Amino acid sequence: MASLSGVPGKPKSKPRSRCPVSISLEIFGDRWSLLIIRDLMVRGFRTFREFRGSGEGISTNILADRLRRLEARGIITREAEARDRRKLNYRLTEKGIDLAPVLLELLLWGARREETGAPCAWIEDMAKHREAVLAEVRRRWQERDATPLLPRFAGGRLGRPTQHGYRATDVQLKAS
Repeated sequence: MASLSGVPGKPKSKPRSRCPVSISLEIFGDRWSLLIIRDLMVRGFRTFREFRGSGEGISTNILADRLRRLEARGIITREAEARDRRKLNYRLTEKGIDLAPVLLELLLWGARREETGAPCAWIEDMAKHREAVLAEVRRRWQERDATPLLPRFAGGRLGRPTQHGYRATDVQLKAS
């Protein structure tokens, strides 16, 4: 039986209910887990250092705990880096990448209902071409392409280009 805490032999806690929403929230319902999944899925992050530097302010102990929990639940996996086997890279599993539609809807809902740094035209384009966005997310996952899909939003504007930068022209969201 998989362990939530990463401690071998410690069984998963019993679900509060058999409701699929409740069970899902027990797995990834805290903000840190969803932000880690977001960073893996659309920002191209792979390493502990990248997650730590995401700008979200997650502490190292919480980050390590959430990575362990997500791995124990089969949402992510870790693998040794090809160039330096001592370094670990994290990657979404099939179960993890299946959360892409959920994350896309959260992104669209948040951008439409709250004040965010996401440009309105960019969000509307994503909403209009949901299937193309999801297909691109899955393609990048299948091909292990770590090119960021989402920008860093800062102060109501697209963030400055960085290692995890973004140019709107990088992603083709046109319907096929």
